[in-house]
Amino acid sequence: MKKMSILSAAIFGLMMSAPVAFADDITVSVVGPMTGQLATIGDQFKQGAKAAADAINAAGGVNGSMIKLDIEDDQCDPKQAVSVANRIVANGVKFIDGHACSGSSIPASAVYAEAGALMMSPASSNPVLTDAAAKAGWPTIMRLYTRDDAQGAFIGPWIAKKYAGKNVVILHDKSAYGQGVADAVRATMNTGGLKEVYYDAINPGEKDYSALVTKLKDLKADVVYFGGYHPEAGLILRQSAEQNLKFQLIMPDSIASPEFWQVAGPAGEGTMFVFPSDPQAKPEAKAAVEKIKAGGFVPEGFTLFSYAVVQAFAEGIKRAGSDDPAKVAEALKNGTPISTVVGDVTFDEKGDLKNASYDINQWHDGKYAPIAQ
Repeated sequence: MKKMSILSAAIFGLMMSAPVAFADDITVSVVGPMTGQLATIGDQFKQGAKAAADAINAAGGVNGSMIKLDIEDDQCDPKQAVSVANRIVANGVKFIDGHACSGSSIPASAVYAEAGALMMSPASSNPVLTDAAAKAGWPTIMRLYTRDDAQGAFIGPWIAKKYAGKNVVILHDKSAYGQGVADAVRATMNTGGLKEVYYDAINPGEKDYSALVTKLKDLKADVVYFGGYHPEAGLILRQSAEQNLKFQLIMPDSIASPEFWQVAGPAGEGTMFVFPSDPQAKPEAKAAVEKIKAGGFVPEGFTLFSYAVVQAFAEGIKRAGSDDPAKVAEALKNGTPISTVVGDVTFDEKGDLKNASYDINQWHDGKYAPIAQ
């Protein structure tokens, strides 16, 4: 009996003195299209989150806990997104940096909300994501990015003024993201006094858009606003160039990727797109940008927004004094600015960013930069 007591005490002592490998880790699932046509966006998510986690862990972590990343691939497919979300919550993960495409984020958000996990998208812009969550009383669905209606309110009136009297065509790819932003731009452009000459959807994933190019020729299109992604945009431009058709293409934020130029080539020259004011140019991002570039990656597109999501989680946990997702979400919405690489951010009651600002960027010789508005 005495030997058993000594043995038990020894085992207990070892348990108390041994480091607990993962018990105190804060796991963040980074979810996006890690494979497939939009894998560039997934890589941006991953690189940004990793850089943030490394920086936070190097500074001592969050209240002594280390951030651990779990990388998940949804391929921007709604069904796969739901499957991934179910696996994440089954594994007990409380914090999700994702998803990317609105069509994935919206159905996945219901899974996270039911499990009480905190999801914060660094890219999904369809208003339904947070509007539906607010209506359903889900406090843990947020986004550290802008909304389509805000983007539409910015670019629609600009198009109406700049291209008054021109033939403007509006297209979308039928996705929640593409149609959502196209409709938002259409509405505000119309309110600004300019009516499109044609509005239609394309079939994403096709290789031949010659019929569309012929239609644009017949319409004498001066400007095309396309709500969609870079694979289709690049092909449409290339095939238009082959038919000697030139128009001004304007797009949302999805083409903030070098892959756009790889698809479009010289036909992409002059293409414009709207993106939140360049986070790489912000003083708060300087150290992070230099660190990421030193690792051989250019933090374009959504990289720094993914970084900022991890920073927001860390700050929310500190403020709440807890890793309870509901308490963290509440702490993040208390009105006090959160310092991130994309600047100081605040969230409204729905979990949306307040006071977002935008640039109009233009592609030139394989690179893009803001233009004077």
